[in-house]
Amino acid sequence: MDQAEFDRFADEYRDVHARSIHLSGESPDFFAEYKIRDVARLVAQAGLRHPLRIMDFGAGVGNSVPFFTEYLPNARLTCVDVSRRSLEIAETRFRSMAAYQVFDGNTLPFPEASFDLAFTACVFHHIPAPEHGGLFAEIHRVLRPGGLFVIFEHNPRNPLTVRAVNTCPFDEHAVLIDAKVMQACLAAAAFTDIQLAYRIFFPRVLRALRILEPMLRRLPLGAQYYVSARKADVR
Repeated sequence: MDQAEFDRFADEYRDVHARSIHLSGESPDFFAEYKIRDVARLVAQAGLRHPLRIMDFGAGVGNSVPFFTEYLPNARLTCVDVSRRSLEIAETRFRSMAAYQVFDGNTLPFPEASFDLAFTACVFHHIPAPEHGGLFAEIHRVLRPGGLFVIFEHNPRNPLTVRAVNTCPFDEHAVLIDAKVMQACLAAAAFTDIQLAYRIFFPRVLRALRILEPMLRRLPLGAQYYVSARKADVR
């Protein structure tokens, strides 16, 4: 993971991101909020206890932080990133809402079983594929037994998503990851109960149709997808 590359875009990240998704008609906050709303639903379904200890892996400038506070208000959130500058911006924006921790891109600076939930959003397509396995193993290590991992990514089967990525400056070196490949990677990292759902099928102009999206989650055409998985509970 290249800290310098992420530092370079940190100050303009929000503006660049907004321009890259303009065809959706939505703001970056829309995309950040729907993810955390989904996570809160998955947490409830998994029966995780409160207060939750949450790691936002690749938190960047903190776009998800206020929505964690809204949807999981009793959680203790730790934002982790290789980009010191991004975390400085996140802390300036949301100082009291989370802890902020730089890491070296390889080893998470936490003991085993530190978190109940690990979350990452559109991060792994920036990371070279040979590094994925080691990072998934690290995330697995710092989750408690029975803990939940939720990973969101862009869907390479959606043409508007591909266009947005191809025209976004900070996605210059991105390699999109097929959802089935992601499932296999998590299985190889010893995660269990692996579930896949495709998300965001309609732009804002067709938002009235979003009521149909729960019925479309198996259709591999959504703009993004999530994979959720558990660390096996040894009890």
